[in-house]
Amino acid sequence: MARYTGPSCRICRRERMELYLKGDRCYTDKCGVKRRNYPPGQHGQGRAKISDYGLQLREKQKVRRMYGLMEKQFRGYFEQAERMRGVTGTNLLVLLERRLDNVAYRLGFANSRAQARQLVRHNHILVNGQKVDIPSYLVNPGDVIQVTEKSRNMAQIRDALEAAARRGCPAWLELDKDAARGRVNMLPTREDITLPIQEHLIVELYSK
Repeated sequence: MARYTGPSCRICRRERMELYLKGDRCYTDKCGVKRRNYPPGQHGQGRAKISDYGLQLREKQKVRRMYGLMEKQFRGYFEQAERMRGVTGTNLLVLLERRLDNVAYRLGFANSRAQARQLVRHNHILVNGQKVDIPSYLVNPGDVIQVTEKSRNMAQIRDALEAAARRGCPAWLELDKDAARGRVNMLPTREDITLPIQEHLIVELYSK
C-alpha cells in the first residue's frame, strides 16, 4: 500500500495545527507549526480565500492524516459508518478510535500512531493474550491490550509510557502502567474524542 514518506511537520503545517505525528518533538519549541505557522510551499504565506468545498476537503485530509490512513481506507471507514445506526460522523470517529494502532497510542505504548503501527506490525502487541499484527484491528469492550513480556524493556516503549502522563489516558480505556497493559472498558463516545474535529464537514464532502 502506498504511504507518505515525506516530512511529518510539513503535514502539520499544511493543516495549520499540531497533529502530534512526531511524538515528543511536537511538545517542544522545535515543532514545525510553532516555528512557522503557515502552509508550506512558495505561496504558503499568501492570502487565499477558501471555499466551502476547500473547508470540507481540508477537514477530511486533516483527520485522514491524523490517523495515518490512505484515501481508499478512510473512505471505507466512512461507508461502514454510514451503514451503522446513529450519527454517521460520530460513527466514523468511533471506528477510527477503535483501531488497534490508535488504542496502543492512546494507552501510551508509543509516542505516535506511526510508532504504534510499527509495534503492532512487528508483533509487540497482544490482544487478549494473542499476537495481532493488523493495525486496523477493531477492539471491543472487554479486550485486554498489552505489550509482550519480551518487549516491555524496549527503550522506546518505556520512554513512551513515561511521556504518556502528558496526554493522559482516555476514560474509555484503563491503563496498568507497570504491567504495560490496558483494557477497553467501553466504546468511546463523541465526548471522549477531544480532538478538534468537525466531522460534519467530512460527511458533507462525501455526501455530494
